[in-house]
Amino acid sequence: MSMKTKIYSIAIAGLLTMGMTSCGDSFLEVQSKTEGTTGNFYTSESAASRALVGCYDAWQCTVSNGPVFTLLYMSDLLSDECFGGTATSDARNSQVVDRFDINQDNSQVDLHNTLWISYYEAIYTVNELIQHENDIAWSSEASHGRLIGEARAIRGILYFDLARIFENVPLITVPTKENVPQADPHEVYAQVFDDLKYAAANIPADAYPKSSSSTNDGRITCYAAKAMLARAYLFYTGVYGQEPENLTKAEVLQGLEDIIASGEYSLVPLYKNLWYCASTKWEGSDAAGWKEVSTYAGEDNSENILTMKFNYTSDYNGNAGGNNAIQMLSVRGGTFKAPYGEGWGGATVSKQFFESYPAADQRRDASIIDLDAEGISSMDSYIQNGYLKQREYTGYFNKKYTARSAYLLNESSGTWSLTHYWANVQAGDFMISQAIGYTLMRYADVLLMAAELGSPNAQSYLNQVHSRAYATENADGSVNTPKLNVTLSKANIMEERRLEFAFEGIRYWDLLRQGINVAAQTIAASSAKVLDGGQETTVTIKAENIISKRGFQQIPQTQITLSNNVLKQNAGW
Repeated sequence: MSMKTKIYSIAIAGLLTMGMTSCGDSFLEVQSKTEGTTGNFYTSESAASRALVGCYDAWQCTVSNGPVFTLLYMSDLLSDECFGGTATSDARNSQVVDRFDINQDNSQVDLHNTLWISYYEAIYTVNELIQHENDIAWSSEASHGRLIGEARAIRGILYFDLARIFENVPLITVPTKENVPQADPHEVYAQVFDDLKYAAANIPADAYPKSSSSTNDGRITCYAAKAMLARAYLFYTGVYGQEPENLTKAEVLQGLEDIIASGEYSLVPLYKNLWYCASTKWEGSDAAGWKEVSTYAGEDNSENILTMKFNYTSDYNGNAGGNNAIQMLSVRGGTFKAPYGEGWGGATVSKQFFESYPAADQRRDASIIDLDAEGISSMDSYIQNGYLKQREYTGYFNKKYTARSAYLLNESSGTWSLTHYWANVQAGDFMISQAIGYTLMRYADVLLMAAELGSPNAQSYLNQVHSRAYATENADGSVNTPKLNVTLSKANIMEERRLEFAFEGIRYWDLLRQGINVAAQTIAASSAKVLDGGQETTVTIKAENIISKRGFQQIPQTQITLSNNVLKQNAGW
């Protein structure tokens, strides 16, 4: 069986029943999913709209389909923010990614196989829709541009992820079962830019107004496409040291200025309110009842430009819809103080990174769970089920993307009560049903990218993001935001990005686009002493391991074998 036959066997079966049943739909209910085939389905605009739901669904499955090394989790491990973590009894898979080093027995040569398959299944689903573009009776050019624009944006994002993770990947723009060799990376990026440019130009600006979450829930807007285009441009020019064809710096910057000028987005006044666990606590008792006290701005807040949505309907029968990165990133073992839930203890946060935040910067405590300061490290249940079983314990975990507990602790009596306050966890399996969205793009990123690209307003944009980090809340809920001024420089913009986007899957790629030596030396410098099951050990990350692989991950060996060695392994692996 060829590589592509294997990759697409599941996708083809799904597409024959309209390809919309594998993951949960986050923003749209659909009717019957079985009456059409690829031969007769793509004729009406309503059918095309349903097919687009399948494209979003397939994109979501790159996270919820079961791959341990989702982009978010992998990105945290690769950076200087986190170590591998997980349990002392677990295989050292996370350490392979964290160290860029396969174990001596080569048992981890297939770590990214599920991820690879999920991405190419999603690409196949999108290609199927785009191939039938001219067979559809469109009601208007605006509808045509919107629907195909969203599909092409999804494909552009999928290939951008693949190119960043593996660099050398097959480029496939039609639904095919052929055994396709890897393309030149520049060709892959050309497709990324072309797809995102098409989406930016053809999705109407008023298609999904920010004020209407019922219609924009998880949808890609023209503004999201422009922002993702800028991110891809900055990565490409940084890593490859050249301008792409048919895309200029001025064009990319103008897209960011369009987002800013639109008035659709603004910074959430308090940084902590971007994240549920940073802005929420529970007060009360078993007898009197518990009350949520929260200032959480929600996933569809004024700052979020693009968020991948999930739901809590996952099961073990092939229906996947949860955010599978969450359990890997969450505090290991036992039950904790609300609002935190339990997880597998991956990506323990570096103490050095925690201590690198300047005094009074509100982003540190909004981004990082400090187990000592928050009274978790001394809890008996945590000591037995977490600390003593935790590998590479540092005392710190990701607060932005952490599981939300279904339990509350009565601290006066020390007893636990199960409380139905987070329905999305209660309704499903806590291991696979985390419905926490993954925000791919925030307005703060648009401001900092525009500053980096040389906007005439660069100083103002940088100051806005920096000043918000030091904003404080008054007793009446009003916010004090100081007017701070940061010297405008590339170094200061990158430092602001480091602190602003910690644990959001951005830091590693920002390092890599500054040069492989910069990335390798910075990450290697994060080596530190940690605790494995309470015993001191040392995490050692070698710069030469990262440099020899140019910062990219291994191609799954199963895919190389299935391709009859048409696929070639990346250098250094």
